[in-house]
Amino acid sequence: MARYTGPQCKLCRREGQKLYLKGDRCYTGKCGIDRRSYPPGQHGQGRKKVSEYGLQLREKQKARRFYGVLEKQFRNTYFKATRQPGVTGENLLRLLERRLDNVIYRLGLGASRSEARQLILHGHFRVNGRKTTIASFMVRAGDEITVREKSKETSPRIKELLERAADNTPPAWLEYDAENQKGRVVALPSRDQIDTPVKETLIVELYSK
Repeated sequence: MARYTGPQCKLCRREGQKLYLKGDRCYTGKCGIDRRSYPPGQHGQGRKKVSEYGLQLREKQKARRFYGVLEKQFRNTYFKATRQPGVTGENLLRLLERRLDNVIYRLGLGASRSEARQLILHGHFRVNGRKTTIASFMVRAGDEITVREKSKETSPRIKELLERAADNTPPAWLEYDAENQKGRVVALPSRDQIDTPVKETLIVELYSK
């Protein structure tokens, strides 16, 4: 599985805002963008005039890095959004939100989307009782997400994340049952329930050229 393995704080600095790629570290004084708020590289502190294309590109890169998907995956998701009824930009964000790694993160069962992907790949989660190891799996309304029983017993990190999820407040389209330790997709997300800090219209303009 292809994935980005470079410095993650550099991505936040390039986009000029926190993308919360390193979990709890992003909330501490060690956060790279708090220490160096300018873009990386020797010309990072210079002033640049950004073109219209540059603005569109930055929004696309920001969304792609926020959800942790590669260029080809993101482009395929966009074209899938264009084939659905409704507003293309909103469809795109809705598809990205429905990825299993994002749902695990939103439920509080992963400190970051990258950790959620790793836990999914290792087979710690079940969707409707079935083992699922594909991070890009698209959840549907009514799906239930649970943790493998053996993982609850043997993994200290899973135990820690279950305690974390009990105190977490997921978005309105998800719910988490702390007593039974399972999450559920109540409905598909609407645009006002998605807090991703991107202007999806700029992404649509970029791909429409």
